[in-house]
Amino acid sequence: MRCLRAVAALLLLSAAVAGEAAAEPPPPPPAFTLPWLQELIDQVVPPPPIAPVPQEYSEPAAAPEVTPGLAALRQAVRPAPVGDPIFDAWPANLDTFGAGEVIEVRDVTATAAPLALVPIRQALLLKFRTNDAHDQPSFGTATLVIPAAAWTGPGDRPVVVNNLPIDALGRECNPGYTLAHGFSLKSTNLTDFIPPTTQLAALRGYAVLIPDHEGPWMAYAEPYVAGHIVLDAIRAVRGRLPDEFGDSRFGMTGYSGGAIATHGAVKLVESYAPELAGSIVGAALGGVPADYEILSRSLNANLASGVFMAATFGVGRERTEILTAMNNLAQWAATSPLKDTCASLFALPGVLMLPIDIAANIPDPLHSDLAREIYRVTRMPGMKSAVPLYIYNGEQEFWIPAEGARNLYREQCGLGVPAVYRSVLGEHIIAAGLGYPEAVVWLDQRLQGVPASSEC
Repeated sequence: MRCLRAVAALLLLSAAVAGEAAAEPPPPPPAFTLPWLQELIDQVVPPPPIAPVPQEYSEPAAAPEVTPGLAALRQAVRPAPVGDPIFDAWPANLDTFGAGEVIEVRDVTATAAPLALVPIRQALLLKFRTNDAHDQPSFGTATLVIPAAAWTGPGDRPVVVNNLPIDALGRECNPGYTLAHGFSLKSTNLTDFIPPTTQLAALRGYAVLIPDHEGPWMAYAEPYVAGHIVLDAIRAVRGRLPDEFGDSRFGMTGYSGGAIATHGAVKLVESYAPELAGSIVGAALGGVPADYEILSRSLNANLASGVFMAATFGVGRERTEILTAMNNLAQWAATSPLKDTCASLFALPGVLMLPIDIAANIPDPLHSDLAREIYRVTRMPGMKSAVPLYIYNGEQEFWIPAEGARNLYREQCGLGVPAVYRSVLGEHIIAAGLGYPEAVVWLDQRLQGVPASSEC
């Protein structure tokens, strides 16, 4: 019912926005110029009922200072439990574990093997200590898939870190949940299987590590959370199976939402996991959402606005300053059943083509000081990748313009990183298919020990 109320309010507001646009002949300026609408929303839409946090609840010491009301909202927007402790349970003694130290292991071979589509020896679901966006203790999960065939190449078996585009707000949407519980029409993402990175890697003899890189709060699009989890997943594999993977080469790949995690990971190696710099031999990332200021122009007030709003809420789960800027309508949406959905559902409100501005309680939110700070932090400017990069993007991209990927390439070249950039024909989906083969070949060469060349 709460979800239906929010959607109904969005429909009414869509008509109001359309009426305002029709009444003014000149084209609208880029800045949001309907402050009266924001005021009307909070007058018409009451705040959602949000339970206060328990008295014993406290925020991490390094997190931004929050009021009791904001703490309650933060709790309310977080994803609901899925009934599996490995994804839900928060270890009481988490701060006693080192980064990447394994907390729990579950053998999920029985459910993962049919989904792998190629012979595998074992699939292990790992739960490990990591850090959140504020460097406070958190936990992550990842699945290690080991092929059935013995590794006959030199050294330890290489590992492909397959950063999938999870793009979700609910825990059931994690690839680790699917591999542990089986395929679901409701929550399994098609991109878990297409392109067939896991299958191709396993046939090549490589192990595959699949991180659930949005973390326990499903902080969709937050690069620090994702980067920490990816790096700590590698630490967990090396620490848990040192005889088999202690000296392995690790190579990362990720497209779109998976590129967010890959981008975060390669830039955090030097400061967060410097001991991995010699083990991670390269990263291939495509359809790269490297600059959210660019995306605020390309994804807002069009068919992609549902995804843009969901990503904003996802980042807000870690960066509570975003929550303070949400009006009553946004709070209804962020605490409704939408908070536990996958992209196939939360993308649907995009048909209304509403600007995210109507969900804010501040004027011109996408050009505000708050927005500029979020753009800066998530861009991770000046941070040098510790590994060679292969970057590709569709030249005709309209959702995730190539400008962001090209800027990332230029930045990393300027910092001395060996890098390659490929402009690929097509928009997001076509470019994903056309750019994939060369990216996989590039990554395979790194895993085979061929040094990376640079085109900077």
